[in-house]
Amino acid sequence: MQNDPILVIGSTGKTGSRVAAQLETLGHNVRHGARRSATPFDWEAPETWAPALAGVRAAYVTYFPDLAFPGAVEKLERLCATAKAAGVGHLVLLSGRGEHHAKLGEAVVRRSGVDFTIVRAAWFAQNFSEGYLRDPILGGVLPMPGGMIAEPIIDIDDIADVVVAALTEEGHKGELYEVTGPRLMTFADMAGELTAALGRPIRHIPITFEDFHAEIAKAGGDFVADVFTAIARETLDGRNAHVCDGVQRALGRPPRDFADFAAAAAQAGTWPDAA
Repeated sequence: MQNDPILVIGSTGKTGSRVAAQLETLGHNVRHGARRSATPFDWEAPETWAPALAGVRAAYVTYFPDLAFPGAVEKLERLCATAKAAGVGHLVLLSGRGEHHAKLGEAVVRRSGVDFTIVRAAWFAQNFSEGYLRDPILGGVLPMPGGMIAEPIIDIDDIADVVVAALTEEGHKGELYEVTGPRLMTFADMAGELTAALGRPIRHIPITFEDFHAEIAKAGGDFVADVFTAIARETLDGRNAHVCDGVQRALGRPPRDFADFAAAAAQAGTWPDAA
């Protein structure tokens, strides 16, 4: 059993790539769950699910691009049934804080009949370095809706550490880890930390949700913009303006601070000086 693979669904994504790399460094047999993997996994191709789950002892489950997308929760339910039939022993689900559809997804995993761990994550710090906000930061601005709402933004490396612990250590089954950073920050606060890390001004620009939709639509189209704007409207209303102890409980250490993330990312050349 110990040599049976661990499936990482979304192994090319922000969290999945980190989880897969950590597991391999620790010597675990990892099955990459991506469209072009040796054993492919594709959420849009259910015929790939059973072969990807066959013989695995545990699986990290992420739904791209988000559980709020139409049909996502239904697909997750079918995946859990497939995992149970395949004899998978443990599912670790990545969920989102304060999202209605994410909670529906959590409920699906809880009643699946498979041992589970749920990792309910705050807003990702890496949205600034690897996501749709990197280009605005390069331009010296941080355009975000939500006004002065505060968010305990989390470093994805902490999420990966929690997931790897849940997949490989005893004592995590049945747990819900709500993982956040160590402090509440407004987007203006984040712009200030980015300014300090980059050594040049990053200015927070409060925008409307309509403007937010328009910016996302430029890159991902209206459908993607509709979903992500709905999530932003839902979660940037103060409901998530509190820190949680998920990282501490799972790992026995505090989460990383956003300032440390920003300094490390700047030193790595994530945001080179604009020409």
